[in-house]
Amino acid sequence: MLKFWNGAAAIIMSDNKLLMARGKGTSSWSIPSGGIEDGETAEEACIREVWEETGYRVDISKLLHIKKALIENYNVTTSYFLCKVIDGHIAYHDPDEIIEEISWKTFEDFKNIQLDYPKDREMLLSHFNNEKH
Repeated sequence: MLKFWNGAAAIIMSDNKLLMARGKGTSSWSIPSGGIEDGETAEEACIREVWEETGYRVDISKLLHIKKALIENYNVTTSYFLCKVIDGHIAYHDPDEIIEEISWKTFEDFKNIQLDYPKDREMLLSHFNNEKH
C-alpha cells in the first residue's frame, strides 16, 4: 500500500558556503530537512527543522521548487526553500538525535562530499554561483 510523506528542506547560503548536516553512522551530507508535522505548513516545518538540526533561526526568502519522488512504498513530496540566517549559532536541538555534524561547506568541499540525495547535487551546486554578496 502506498503511503505519503511530505517534507521541507532549506537551502541556506552565507559567504558562498552552504549549510549542511551529517547524520550519525553515515558519511553522507544533506541540507537541513524533515517531515511536516500535523498542523504545520511546509514553511513552518522548514524553519523548525533548521532550528532543530543546526541551531540557526531563519527567514524564508522564497519557495524554490517542489520535488516529487516515489521512494520504496512512499509517495514523497519535498518543498525546497531558499532561507537566510537571522540568528543563532551551530548547536544541536535535534529531538531525534540523528545529527552528528553541522558544517558550512564551500564549493570545493561540496563537490567532493557524498550526499544523502545525490539527485540534488546539480540544483545545490547552482546556488554557489547564484549567491549575491
